[in-house]
Amino acid sequence: MERLTGAQVLARCLVEQGVDTVFGYPGGTVLDIFDVLYDYRDRIRVVEPTHEQHGTHAADGYARATGRCGVMIATSGPGATNLVTGIATAYLDSVPMVAITGNVSNAMIGTDAFQELDITGVTLPITKHNYFVRNANDLQRMLREAFKLACSGRRGPVLVDIPADVQRALIGYHELGPVEADDPLEPSEGSLERAARLIDKAQRPFVYFGGGVVSADAGEEVVQLARIIGAPMGCSLMGISGIPTATRNFLGMEGMHGHFASTRAMNECDCLIALGARFNDRSTGDRRTFAPSGKVVHVDVDSSEFSKTLDDMADVHGDVKSALQRLVGLVSPNTHEEWLRHVHELSAQERGYADYREGITPKNVMDAINRVRPEDVPVVTDVGQHQMWAAQYLSFTRPRSFITSGGLGTMGFGLGAAIGASLATRGRSLLVTGDGSFAMNMAELVTAADYGVPVTIVLLNNGTLGMVRQMQSLFRKGRHANTTLDRRVDYVALAQATGTEGTRVDTIEDFERALADSLSADGPTLIECPIGIDEFVTPVLQIGASMDDLIVNMDDVRARMGR
Repeated sequence: MERLTGAQVLARCLVEQGVDTVFGYPGGTVLDIFDVLYDYRDRIRVVEPTHEQHGTHAADGYARATGRCGVMIATSGPGATNLVTGIATAYLDSVPMVAITGNVSNAMIGTDAFQELDITGVTLPITKHNYFVRNANDLQRMLREAFKLACSGRRGPVLVDIPADVQRALIGYHELGPVEADDPLEPSEGSLERAARLIDKAQRPFVYFGGGVVSADAGEEVVQLARIIGAPMGCSLMGISGIPTATRNFLGMEGMHGHFASTRAMNECDCLIALGARFNDRSTGDRRTFAPSGKVVHVDVDSSEFSKTLDDMADVHGDVKSALQRLVGLVSPNTHEEWLRHVHELSAQERGYADYREGITPKNVMDAINRVRPEDVPVVTDVGQHQMWAAQYLSFTRPRSFITSGGLGTMGFGLGAAIGASLATRGRSLLVTGDGSFAMNMAELVTAADYGVPVTIVLLNNGTLGMVRQMQSLFRKGRHANTTLDRRVDYVALAQATGTEGTRVDTIEDFERALADSLSADGPTLIECPIGIDEFVTPVLQIGASMDDLIVNMDDVRARMGR
């Protein structure tokens, strides 16, 4: 048996798992790890962010773009705590990631040594599992288990904390191939039959899918089921790109900022078929009044989601792709012509709410992106109004081409995630961001420029924290407390100072030309688009209100504000 140091075992395990890129920031308790990775630089690329948080977002973007496990390495103490927001972001969106941290040597544990921290205790609520490797002989087993856990079942982050003396210890190493994720969980026949009976009885079925469909690559199966039973489809924010946007009877994102037709149809259905999706407050509003006639059929790999928010009538515990492949053979074909006719009328009503103003408006910017963006360029967003405009207006043909922070809603997620997505796909990514979110991550321009990462940044600059400001306008009598950003930042000059190409546009025609140029450039580029401070995302719902109280369009907004 070959004898290696713990750090060498770590590197060999990474190679075993097919890891070709890690994001990492060196420090005292990971000196040995980075020293060994230097010897592996022809097989493992180490990308150093300017801040550990954005390294976790990059590992997250890498994983979302490919389905492979992202890896981030950081030192102990503040290096480890800087990972927390990124780990939580991945946890709430079920993204596979292995975070590796160093810690002080075993002999110093519990002495409050310099940069000692119980990072396993800190991250326990936001990981699928975490490991504190006190015994060097456990290292390779724990590392392999970490990758297996991260990619099995409902995916998510796993943390491995390795004391410095474990990294230096000589241990026996036996080489294995890449660990395989657990086989997809097969649902029981009885649960599928119960679901099929409920679906067959429905007169107004609605198929609602989420990020689980993207993760399981089950888009074709979703469309097949909906076509057989004659049901319209909608999705959560995390489900966007799960099926092509132009799919017949697909109404788009549902929820408090979703498409009117999708939200209304889901609320009016008598059978709600939820596939790889959860029901949070942004999708249901006041759950006591949501979909009052809807009997819920819930298919999910995680049984803890069943009846968490709504009372399910039929639960199917298993892999959503496997479940759908069997369910389509159990349901009876139907057309539901009257229901679909009503849904199409809702879509026509929604089109009447569209914003047809000229100039650089959010919709016009997104329409230009649709015209110019190649279908293989993934879109990444930060969090805020721009995120919802992208979700509402952008079109997709391929899965994993829309990457955003849904569950945690992490401002500052975008640029790191876009860097990770570009490196994973070895191509360009397109980031849609706002000036509020961009201020939280703009140091990563340095990373993008240093590594020549081809990221196109579309910066919608309205000089405000737009989503919070519009809530203040609607629900706090226009008291805009701390949301107007009186920042005199020249974003173009800032970009250029890092080696990033930058330009500011004043017309939509200039934007379209700049975007086309950017998409054919070699490295990172930034396009600043000024938009009005009073642009609103509609629809919008007051948090906790009933979906019956949805503020649908700008006429409703003006009425609410007394204008």
